[in-house]
Amino acid sequence: MEGNQSWIAEFILLGFQLSEDMELLLFVIFILLYTFNLLANGMILGLISLEPRLHTPMYYFLSHLAITDVAYASSHLPNMLENLVKHKKTISYFSCTMQMVSYLAFASVECLTLVVMSYDRFVAICHPLQYTVIMNWRVCTFLAIACWACGFSLAIVQVSLFLRLPFCGPQKVNHFFCEIRSVLKVTCGETWINDIFLLADGVFILIAPISLVLVSYVRILWAILKIQSKEGRKKAFSTCSSHLCVVGFYFGIVLMVYMIPDDNNREEPQKILFLFYTFFNPLLNPLVYSLRNAQVKAAFHRLLQKRRTV
Repeated sequence: MEGNQSWIAEFILLGFQLSEDMELLLFVIFILLYTFNLLANGMILGLISLEPRLHTPMYYFLSHLAITDVAYASSHLPNMLENLVKHKKTISYFSCTMQMVSYLAFASVECLTLVVMSYDRFVAICHPLQYTVIMNWRVCTFLAIACWACGFSLAIVQVSLFLRLPFCGPQKVNHFFCEIRSVLKVTCGETWINDIFLLADGVFILIAPISLVLVSYVRILWAILKIQSKEGRKKAFSTCSSHLCVVGFYFGIVLMVYMIPDDNNREEPQKILFLFYTFFNPLLNPLVYSLRNAQVKAAFHRLLQKRRTV
């Protein structure tokens, strides 16, 4: 058909139907949250790089988690903030594609990094005498590179499948950024291959990691219960409680967003969940690891003391 076109100039992001005054209010709130995200994760990265006592596998992976959180939020929040302050809702085809690559890649990297961190805690508690041998820096570097390579590979495959699709008619995406499932709904081509690959990615990135994390923490809990002293049990549990809190919150929201069957009646609640995930999940990691982790708090106090003595 002459009216069909395989390439388009831009998409229209419907987002939330709000007045201009409300959009300006949301702009102020969101930019404050985004700034706090950058500062909080930047603080974690700074502490880990400046404090030699935090140069351990656990904090090495935590630094990757902080980088991922900043990158994930930065992949689509600047465009969203620009749309709010300018009261426009368009995004170019190229920018939309880059958004999809970025958020899919960084979300996948975060899932895999959380799994690697649970494995690190498993080795630390269940095999403490062999910890330094098993989690040596060569292994840690390999695991980190594998997380990033796997995350970007999966994202590139998904977006490559998306780029083959034709578009026709008004390109109104019912979301506040280019979330791939929402964009697929406006194509006029067959999307069953995309749907199959999205389901496969969900199993690989969500179901398999959650299963591995659960197995790790069952083994960890069993090992902690075997510790004779109360102080030893408390110390062992404190080393993994922060990570467990982050994992529970992160995977809980992601499962609600991606693994529940798609339904047009659930589009608005899903957008709210995405909004919550976009702004609060990147803040959760630095807050949990700074407020609940004794080593991070001690490192922060030592750094302040050094500043005062200079």
